[in-house]
Amino acid sequence: MQIDQYGFAKKKKRRLNMKIILDKATKQLAQNLPFVLYKKPNNANVIGLFQKNDSLFLVQDFTEKGFVFTSFDGNQNIIIPENQSEVSRVVYYKNKTDYPEIESNLPNELDRIHFKKLVTKGIQAIENNEFKKVVLSRKEMVDLVHFDLIKAFEKLVQLYPSTFVYCFFHPKVGVWFGATPEQLVKANSTSFQTIALAGTQKDRGSSEVFWEEKEKEEQEFVTDYIVETLNEAANEVVVSKPYSLKAGSIWHIKTDISGVFNSGFGLQQVIRLLHPTPAVCGLPKDKAKVFILENENYDRTFYTGFLGELNYDFTTDSISSDLFVNLRCAEIFDSQANLYVGCGITKDSIPEKEWQESVNKSVTMKRILDCRI
Repeated sequence: MQIDQYGFAKKKKRRLNMKIILDKATKQLAQNLPFVLYKKPNNANVIGLFQKNDSLFLVQDFTEKGFVFTSFDGNQNIIIPENQSEVSRVVYYKNKTDYPEIESNLPNELDRIHFKKLVTKGIQAIENNEFKKVVLSRKEMVDLVHFDLIKAFEKLVQLYPSTFVYCFFHPKVGVWFGATPEQLVKANSTSFQTIALAGTQKDRGSSEVFWEEKEKEEQEFVTDYIVETLNEAANEVVVSKPYSLKAGSIWHIKTDISGVFNSGFGLQQVIRLLHPTPAVCGLPKDKAKVFILENENYDRTFYTGFLGELNYDFTTDSISSDLFVNLRCAEIFDSQANLYVGCGITKDSIPEKEWQESVNKSVTMKRILDCRI
């Protein structure tokens, strides 16, 4: 009987700890003060950085400590500094709450036509040998009725434990949250780890995943490019065999890549080499990026930028960085959300299939936006 009571008390304390950090975030939001909540993939710790003022701090040379939030074009490098914030950490234990699938509105026909035209133009550019791959995206606006930012974060944590889940607010930047499966880089002073991620298909309830040649080729493009790029920063780059990774209801192909820094190289140089990655931009990177900026007809802002721990691991209290690409994300306004979704385009892409892939990806975030469940 004493063991049962002790176990009940521990569970009650865990729930209380989680409530405390969520209540802090709610209070911070009400006071219009910056904060971030996040949980790393397959890690039970939920971290909160609660900035004590509303100043907008910028990264100068990537030696700062804190939580960084960077735009796709690399021109906005926001940081919530460790030395300007209260830091909280609690252990989150998944409960048995079920979140049923909900009926979500499909994008309108005009969105479909525009995106298919964009994809077709990208395929034509590939056939003209302008680049090998380009990642094209779209923005979808969704009306919010029952949205609660803190509840949405907790729901993300519950539903997507194998991703990097976050909720970011700054009164001079806005509100963003998401669940991304893609790591940009994990690094300390001597070594780094990164991944190549490509290929997308919806989960059909089987652990056996079949990949078509188009997805395999795309993954090989991405892996080869990253390895070749990182040869500048490391003498020896170690590459795993590709394997399937499930993130929520979506499967990807993933390859692990690691290395030891050459003399004179470190985090800032690796970020410069990797960002934006082929998984969110294309190959070759510079030519694909020009095509994106000239043809997508909207500003990605922080979508496909990167975010995460800069020069400090708040879970282990050690000096390291753990950065992720900002995918599967939403930007929140008063009563609306902007959802951002993209697809990797190669010579074998089919516009209608790419459109459907973008719709499947948007379902991940739409499932979060209704906070009644």
